[in-house]
Amino acid sequence: MNLAERLAKYAAGLRYEDIDGDTITEAKKRIVDALGCAIGAYRERPVRLARSAAERICPRGPSTILGSSGTSSPDVATFVNGLMIRYFDFNDTYLSREPAHPSDNLGACLAVAESEGCGGRELILALVLAYEVQCRLCDAADLRHRGWDHVCYGLVSSSLAAGRLMGLTAGGLAQAVNISLNGHIAMRQVRAGELTMWKGASFSNAARNAVFAAALAREGMEGPSPIFEGEMGFFRQVSGPFDLDVRRFGGRGGRFKLGETYIKFYPAEYHAQSAISAALELRGAVTDMSGVRSVVVETHEAGYTILGKDPEKWRPSTKETADHSLPYIVAVALLKGEVDNASYSPRSLKDKDVLGLLGRITVREDRRLTSLYPAQGMANRITVKLAGGESVTREVLVPKGHPKNPMSADEVEAKFRRLTSGLLPKGRAESLLEGIWHLEDEKDLSAIVSDMKVSG
Repeated sequence: MNLAERLAKYAAGLRYEDIDGDTITEAKKRIVDALGCAIGAYRERPVRLARSAAERICPRGPSTILGSSGTSSPDVATFVNGLMIRYFDFNDTYLSREPAHPSDNLGACLAVAESEGCGGRELILALVLAYEVQCRLCDAADLRHRGWDHVCYGLVSSSLAAGRLMGLTAGGLAQAVNISLNGHIAMRQVRAGELTMWKGASFSNAARNAVFAAALAREGMEGPSPIFEGEMGFFRQVSGPFDLDVRRFGGRGGRFKLGETYIKFYPAEYHAQSAISAALELRGAVTDMSGVRSVVVETHEAGYTILGKDPEKWRPSTKETADHSLPYIVAVALLKGEVDNASYSPRSLKDKDVLGLLGRITVREDRRLTSLYPAQGMANRITVKLAGGESVTREVLVPKGHPKNPMSADEVEAKFRRLTSGLLPKGRAESLLEGIWHLEDEKDLSAIVSDMKVSG
């Protein structure tokens, strides 16, 4: 049995009853987190552009465009809703050989579950399945150093989750993977140099293709096989060879991976989370920031490669570049005492004080910190040198939101309320939270979707 077939067999056989209570609770927490991010991004320009395109491409369908009364086809709704979840770079993360944002799968799961008339249990099952598959693939092989984007793994996870919601057999699920993975490989250029709107859209586009692949497989369409092991397949062209012991996946012999993913405390790429904490600690220790002569940020290899090696990171001109710039994020934290969504506004990107401090910031890899990554954390060390000659250093290994330093349900709810304030009436926001925390009791998703409609 080839890998696509083994993954499909696992996806077809997983039951809601196989999922332990802690994983179900953590899944709900991530749904609260992701939907807060989505609603918060409702009025942002890339989201408005995507909604406008959806209205032109498919103005009616069985799946709701989140925050609105508009509907579209499941694949188009997947794209818009997934972009909403991802836009602020505030949704969850998983770091392993390959990094990922597993809640990106929720856009597909929600759109397909609604279109298929599924209830809360089916949605939870599909999401846990998507997390499991994507995270296990991230454990297996590194794509980014070979020039490919992590969303390639989302083609597999979202097609299996969507196919399961559609009721595909194991054979049909394997074909969904074959179709999706062959035709939609994404390049890593989306995360190199100056970043653009497509950074937030790359996974939602992969998930859109995955949903369409599952729909084709339901009709009997067959894809190229073996898609992983074949002569011109994924192993040879993209990832290099690897194997997965599906027998050790969650519900079969191992723990589910969902609980090992990280919720973000700050809206910034995850490798910068501990740097923000360190910078805020330093701000408390340095009374006069005008006396800062230089700042040295020491980080691990992934932090340096993703956030600190490109010259564009020292003068970001887009929101997407800024939230992936370790020097910019550190400068904002040191000078402003906080990092929030407003930190990436056009006005903030031109702040003279921030730009002045950027010129005094150096970022470099520390191999000791690299050796700790990711099993022991994702450390950043910041040293501020003052005009008088003294130096102050802070190092943070495990940021808030990491499974070793988790955010509580109350903290995730507080984040949700901040993101949705001014967009959802308080009563509707509380109703939505209540519905998510009791999602397994929802026979269909109409109440959940209705509560997400943005005011005005």
